[in-house]
Parts: sequence; structure tokens; C-alpha cells
Amino acid sequence: MNHRYLATLCLFLNFAIFVRSFSLLPHSQQNALFPLNQSTETAEPEIDYNVPEDAVIVIKAAAMKRLRELKEKQAVDTLVLRMGVRNGGCSGLSYVMDFSTEEEIQEDDAVDEYPEELIKCVVDSKSMLYLYGLELDFSDELIGGGFKFFNPNAEESCGCGSSFGV
Repeated sequence: MNHRYLATLCLFLNFAIFVRSFSLLPHSQQNALFPLNQSTETAEPEIDYNVPEDAVIVIKAAAMKRLRELKEKQAVDTLVLRMGVRNGGCSGLSYVMDFSTEEEIQEDDAVDEYPEELIKCVVDSKSMLYLYGLELDFSDELIGGGFKFFNPNAEESCGCGSSFGV
């Protein structure tokens, strides 16, 4: 007989013995060893704030929660979040997000206001074309956590999540 055939047969028999032994265990022990049907996704938090009508940027509940935390850390009356795009990144354009002040808001900026939260999301007129309808979310995962951008205008996106192309 061929050695590869024997090795494959041995692996198969060992696997069959393992499966048979495993199936004899009570379900509680089986689930402890190999949990099944447990989703790793968490339910999306409920929106507990008023979304501005025709908002340029749609802020998801997790992102709003993080913005509230940042507002507290910044110790400001109103948190002004300026978002935009610039040339560069893996796919041609990259997202820009920074804190600003109410004094720096320009006449031609689009401003989404969350008055109960004392948070404003500001987008400059040049970036509006690329960002209209963007969903801003937040993830606190250890790897790949942070603000997430879901852009319906992007024809391509990079794996890094911070650049896109149109």
C-alpha cells in the first residue's frame, strides 16, 4: 500500500474516533468545547437622539456614544466635528476628521446640528459631493476599531477603511 494512503486512512480513523467520542459527551460539555450558534455580532445600539432632517453625515448610535465621550473629554460646550476628504490614501481619496470650533465654521459649510447633544458635524462644500449620505459608525474592537466610514458614493474602498475612490 501507498504511504500517503495509509497516512490519510489513519487521519480519517482518528477523526472518526474523535467524532464518535465527542458525540457521546453530554450536550453541555459539547457546547463548552465547541460553542455553536453563538453570533459574534452585537446588536446595534438604539438611537436615543434626534437625527437632523436631510443630514449630510448619518451618525450611527455607536458613533454618537463615542462623540459624547469625546465631548466630555474635550470639556467644551459644543463639540464641532469637521469632516472632509483630501487627495491621497490607497484608493485616491482619504477621509479627514478633526475637532474644530464654532468660529471656524464657514458660510458655505454644511452643518448637521444635534442640539440636545451639543454636537455639530461640519462638512466643507468641496467634500459634500463625496460625503453626502456617508454613515459614520464606531467600533471598539481591539484590531480595526475606531470610527468606521460607510460611503454610498464610493465606487471602491481600501481595506484600511480610511480611503476610497469615485
